[in-house]
Amino acid sequence: ARRALERLVVHAETSVLAGTPDPADAARLREWARLTRARGPVPTPPPAPGTGAELFGLDAERTARRGSFRTLLRGLAPGSPLLPVAARTLVGCALAGYVCSAVGVGRPYWALVTAASLYQANVTLSWNRTLQRTLGNLIGVLVFAAVLPAARATPLALIGFCLLFAFAAEALITRNYWLGSVAVTPMALLVLEYAGSHPAGELIGDRVLDTVIGAAVGFLAAVLVTNRRATGRVERALADA
Repeated sequence: ARRALERLVVHAETSVLAGTPDPADAARLREWARLTRARGPVPTPPPAPGTGAELFGLDAERTARRGSFRTLLRGLAPGSPLLPVAARTLVGCALAGYVCSAVGVGRPYWALVTAASLYQANVTLSWNRTLQRTLGNLIGVLVFAAVLPAARATPLALIGFCLLFAFAAEALITRNYWLGSVAVTPMALLVLEYAGSHPAGELIGDRVLDTVIGAAVGFLAAVLVTNRRATGRVERALADA
């Protein structure tokens, strides 16, 4: 029954995405919908172009979910290519949180998020991401300081600014990381206003300190926890492919 239901969904999606509607196909879909709601067996549509690949993808996703825990254990085993990445992230985030707590910053979890966002395939890319994240957050703090008086005018204004920055973040983050960070930072700070007003100087100071400490400590972890065997693994994987 589950397989038949999957075929019905895939067939319906394929029909919708086809563009020009087919009246006969629409009638078949309505009839299958009626039979699906009835007490008899689930109708099984015949194979159609494109449905085979979609069903194969569903099977692959289901298989991946079943073996996800075993895959995680293998990925963290000694010699795994993922182990240095996991160790780097653990060390960098833990150190960033501890340093911020020792300094007395009010929100050390911001430093953890900053450190975790830096790690890329190699140190050069991580350094570029560090610069982008730091620059974006610092400019974002200035944007927050500029819009805060208007955002505190009414609750509707606060909601509007949060929606604006959320839309900007989604639109920019995959195209230009530092511009996306400029939008994310004021949004994250404005969200705190939902629980009540906070001193602007405190929020700005905490965000700047968390960004600088998280970026510095996170990049230091990227330099210290190396993954020098990654190049050989990539070459072997390319040869196998």
